[in-house]
Amino acid sequence: MGFILKDLVGVVVLFVVSLVARLLSVVRLIFPAGKKSVSGEIVLITGAGSGLGRGMALSFARLGATIVAWDINKEANEATVQMIRQEGGKAFGFVCDCSKREDIYRAAQEVKDSVGHVTILVNNAGIVSGRKFLDCPDDLIQKTMDINTNAHFWTTKAFLPHMLKKKHGHLVSIASAAGLAGMSGLADYCTSKFGAVGFADSIRVRLHEVKQHGVHVTCVCPTYINTGMFTGAELREVAILETDQVVQQIVDAVLRNQFWLVLPRTVAILSGIQGMVPTFLADLAQKAINMHGSMDNFVGRQGNKKNSGRQGNKNSGRQGNKKKN
Repeated sequence: MGFILKDLVGVVVLFVVSLVARLLSVVRLIFPAGKKSVSGEIVLITGAGSGLGRGMALSFARLGATIVAWDINKEANEATVQMIRQEGGKAFGFVCDCSKREDIYRAAQEVKDSVGHVTILVNNAGIVSGRKFLDCPDDLIQKTMDINTNAHFWTTKAFLPHMLKKKHGHLVSIASAAGLAGMSGLADYCTSKFGAVGFADSIRVRLHEVKQHGVHVTCVCPTYINTGMFTGAELREVAILETDQVVQQIVDAVLRNQFWLVLPRTVAILSGIQGMVPTFLADLAQKAINMHGSMDNFVGRQGNKKNSGRQGNKNSGRQGNKKKN
């Protein structure tokens, strides 16, 4: 009987907390937080050569920020830099392979020496293999983890100390809705994005504990975005997101120091109730939107499933060539 009472109390507490959270969400929707200025900030974006990376680079530059563009693809990265400069903005490009810790640290030091200390770090680089777990080569699984998760560790280690010293900065993790719920056929990708989400939330909590209120964290979890990286993937009742729309919402979230940004709202709702209902009900909801069959016709940017796995975040496009750095 004691265990049953404890369980009931736990359910009631969970319900009340959930209700309060949703009421707060409605209040924030009606009365959103004010926007901060990013004019004069140094914004580093990995995977800036295309897709979300390029879109964010252009958007932040138009707000007066100095852009540091990283990508493994020198030509694509330079094209982003030139687009910003043609609009009168300030931008600098650096070739960096985000799957290699040493290359991240090297490029980070170059940025500090030639541009200055980064105040807004956007971890946007990513890769998707699109292969079933047992069909995915070990080296591709390792690269997925190195780019989608581990790179966040090394970039944050490189730039967070100065933010803490100045009590000013912002860390942005472009994760994925696949980092909130497991998906059939995306074991490596989901695992890496769960890692990115967990890392961002852990850093957020730590910053709060040590009262570093001037350093903020934003974690972005979108579904499929129309960048070409997830060509062939499809969901029912959930539209493919457009790049410009997602870029706008990411920038807005950063300007408002918002932590969670889950897109679209349908997925945010499903994610919110997943842990509150029996597993079979969550499975039914996911089946209704074809979540676990959404990758059945996936071909990726190359139009050939076997050639997928390029470093280009599911949201950002082509991280250069192989990497969406």
